Amino acid sequence: MKNKADKFFTKEEGERIKETTLDVESRTIGEVAVMVVDSSDQYIEAEIIGGILIGSVLSLILTVSYFQSSVWSFIPLGFLLFFPSRVVVKKIPAIKAWFAGVKRKNHTARERAVRAFYEKGLYRTKKNTGILFFLSLFERKVWILADKGIHKKIGQETLNKLAKAVSQGIRDGRTCDALCEAILEAGELLARHFPKELGDIDELPDDVMTE
Repeated sequence: MKNKADKFFTKEEGERIKETTLDVESRTIGEVAVMVVDSSDQYIEAEIIGGILIGSVLSLILTVSYFQSSVWSFIPLGFLLFFPSRVVVKKIPAIKAWFAGVKRKNHTARERAVRAFYEKGLYRTKKNTGILFFLSLFERKVWILADKGIHKKIGQETLNKLAKAVSQGIRDGRTCDALCEAILEAGELLARHFPKELGDIDELPDDVMTE
């Protein structure tokens, strides 16, 4: 079964992103990669906390309504209701995201983007000019990470502005347009600082990577 990341872009959108990436890389030694993941973590603790809290609330309601507020009913009911409550939290992303917390999601998405940067070999590019556009769907986060060669010339602040533009595009329902615009803008900066050289080869996949 395909995950959400596999279906996030249509086939036509995937081809457009690939063509945009190839266009950028035709003018620079920089290497651009795009990756989309369902979630940056399983957030098991969010499921557990959500299951406990929802199960406890339901147990309290049932105990007060039918068991004269007996603690001997509240405890076993809470234990039994924990399991279906955890399943509910697991199956409904909006509830799970709430229990995961904003700070935890931001940190986790950032760490997952860094891990993807190394897993996909962006740190091995010529003159350290790899750049990753990373989208994590559950957290609704976009990170753009670049190797040290780019950081010396462009800086993370500029990349963060591009990431915010992509995030806004997702909220506006124009994800593919916003992503392609950001890739092109990044490409202009790369071409300025790292122009194409004779014998340069394509070192990274140009298709949208998913996981």
